[in-house]
Amino acid sequence: MAVQISIYLNEADEWQRRPMHLQILNYLRQENVAGATVIHAVAGFTGRSRVQTSTLVDMGGKLPLIVTFIDTDEHVARVMPKIKEMAANRLIVREEVVIEQGSAA
Repeated sequence: MAVQISIYLNEADEWQRRPMHLQILNYLRQENVAGATVIHAVAGFTGRSRVQTSTLVDMGGKLPLIVTFIDTDEHVARVMPKIKEMAANRLIVREEVVIEQGSAA
């Protein structure tokens, strides 16, 4: 068993004046998390905002992003306090997953 975390952001989100998704990826890499990916949406919304699409001229960098990472429960528990600080007020989803192939180490 492993744990998968998904963090729902948008392109405009920042942490310490840098893109939040890249700051999260850099932190996870520094902490030797097994694997992480940023998924860039072509359309979506967060909260009560309007639907953003990649075809809108005035989108202003607000397309949804999902940062997802997988590791052991112990490792995820160790990095989550910093992740919650970085992505305060953003949706974070935790799921237990079964790894069918490969490893979380």
